[in-house]
Amino acid sequence: MIDEVQIRSRWESIPVGENIVGSLHRDFGGDYRTFFEAYDHWLYESQSHILRALNQFDWKGKRVLEIGLGQGSDSEQLIQRGALWSGIDLTRESVERVKRRLAIRNLPFDCLAQGSAVDLPFRDRCFDIVYSHGVLHHIPEIKRAQEEIRRVLASDGRLIIMLYARNSLNYLVSIRWVRRIGLALICLFRIPVVGIYSEHKRLARELGLRHYLKMENFIHRSTDGPNNPYSKVYDTKTIMADFPAFEILRTFKLWMHAPPLPVHGLPGESLFGWHLWVELKPRP
Repeated sequence: MIDEVQIRSRWESIPVGENIVGSLHRDFGGDYRTFFEAYDHWLYESQSHILRALNQFDWKGKRVLEIGLGQGSDSEQLIQRGALWSGIDLTRESVERVKRRLAIRNLPFDCLAQGSAVDLPFRDRCFDIVYSHGVLHHIPEIKRAQEEIRRVLASDGRLIIMLYARNSLNYLVSIRWVRRIGLALICLFRIPVVGIYSEHKRLARELGLRHYLKMENFIHRSTDGPNNPYSKVYDTKTIMADFPAFEILRTFKLWMHAPPLPVHGLPGESLFGWHLWVELKPRP
């Protein structure tokens, strides 16, 4: 069983995006401003659909809670769009970085705290919107988390989230078949590899190739790096099962992303996109 301690440890040790743009302290010498600029450039150049998605919702004057902050890029975007923003993250590192970002940008906020989505440190019905991008699918106790979200949301509030899409090219083809077959060949024929593939190879040997390639294990290893403790993919049926306190208002998919397949930027994201955006409202 995966618990919060393992999840917190993973994201404290490897903050989101550092494996791509470089380490804040090692590669950027602790220069927060330059690091945030580099991170935002990478994020919104490679995933410009995030800004398109944010623009579909009205944030102005709304009391918004963001769950899971990463480097604070979306936090800044929400505040710039007029949100009365509060944020919470499981890791101390993320909270400290976002606090530094908002100070550098001179952006106002209501509350910024370290804490868990399954035990939110806020009073009942104090938010108009709860927003979470790419975080709730990493929470094993998701039903408990959605109960907490329902508690802090106003009765006419909205939950706006991005979840990994089950009915996507990335899951149905790349993760289920291409990556598993590729890793099996690498291990069986002892093909030399570097980078992330070498870590997959090491873990497959350590845990046993057959076990490592089982989908109930490989889905975690194949979404946010081989050391990722937990991930889940969603469709409408799974959302309704995991969020029983809510009713789905609309869903839409964005981002054709299925490495190693060269599909980035190709049409078809509304059908096979990897990011499933969902707007929900609390049930009475």
